[in-house]
Amino acid sequence: MKHHPLNLLKRQIVDYFYKNFINRQKNPVFSVYDSISPVVTLHQNFDSLLVPEDHVSRKLSESFYLNSEYMLRAHTSSHQSDLIRTGLNAFLVFGDVYRRDTIDSSHYPIFHQAEGVRLYRGQELFSKMNITGDYQIFENGEKNETKQPLHTKEAVMILEHELKSTLENLAFELFGKDVETQWVDAYFPFTHPSWELEIKFQGEWLEVLGCGIMEQELLTAAGAGDQIGWAFGLGLERLAMRLYSIPDIRQFWRYNDSGFMSQFDVKDPSTPIKYKEVSSYPQRIYNMSFWLTDGYSENDFYDLVRNVGGDVVEQVRLTDDFYHPKMKRHSHCYEIVYRDMSKSLSKEEANIIHKQIGEAASKELGVENRWNL
Repeated sequence: MKHHPLNLLKRQIVDYFYKNFINRQKNPVFSVYDSISPVVTLHQNFDSLLVPEDHVSRKLSESFYLNSEYMLRAHTSSHQSDLIRTGLNAFLVFGDVYRRDTIDSSHYPIFHQAEGVRLYRGQELFSKMNITGDYQIFENGEKNETKQPLHTKEAVMILEHELKSTLENLAFELFGKDVETQWVDAYFPFTHPSWELEIKFQGEWLEVLGCGIMEQELLTAAGAGDQIGWAFGLGLERLAMRLYSIPDIRQFWRYNDSGFMSQFDVKDPSTPIKYKEVSSYPQRIYNMSFWLTDGYSENDFYDLVRNVGGDVVEQVRLTDDFYHPKMKRHSHCYEIVYRDMSKSLSKEEANIIHKQIGEAASKELGVENRWNL
């Protein structure tokens, strides 16, 4: 939607890359893809990105699998290899991503990401920096903390400089020239070396994106083994919550709430906006405890609560993990907070929803209810 805060942020990011990366014909270097289907193969989501077989993200409790071959993408990086294989060397991808997670003010199973990739061939990379001489981007070397075995030190230094300066300037564009930034070494299966960019926000360092030099094995598999490049990824909600002072990630789903949407009805996407809370209603706080069964997954319960309770569920959190030594059984206790964003939720209405969740948990997850209060 045109005036949704995530779209305003997306437009700022696109405008930044269009303005700062222009070819000789004065056209934008980066192309934008924002309508790719979120249904991907397991190969696209994991294997094409060199995600290890034993990586936690592959677990059934962490990702949304449709069957043994297809899933909902867990990151926009799932499309990197396919887009590179078409011959693209500079692109941005925007899209919704899906990860099984708890529900609270800063976590939601669906959120949005932006992905960026820039590739270079040898002479293109060095001529961009006005460097002459017999410099190469590849060598038969050894992997260390600063480079991959096939990359030359000179090529990595140029890529790192461009990548970091590009993303630092993006942070300045979004948060102002006075924002403090710092780089932290990181690990991602699909880049090496890798970094995270942090900004100083309200006195604390906040991680805003991850990036790095793309693994050459990934590029070779995608048919671009003669190129070298960098990539980055960022969560739009995480940035928008700080940029607009939005306290709750679930607010981004209020498409039909004029009180929310009207605050972002601006012509210029870079217009400074500070979100004002539309309304506040009392919470209804309940607890639910049950004995666990073999194969129980905490994320399965979070999914069930969201499916049954919908947007009336404000928060779900595990408050007690108990083991009975004589019965040799585990028990979980969850606090479930209900609140309707459009009206005051009555106790009777909350009771009905809470009862439905308890019955669904018993039927679908096989748990044995202890008490629901």
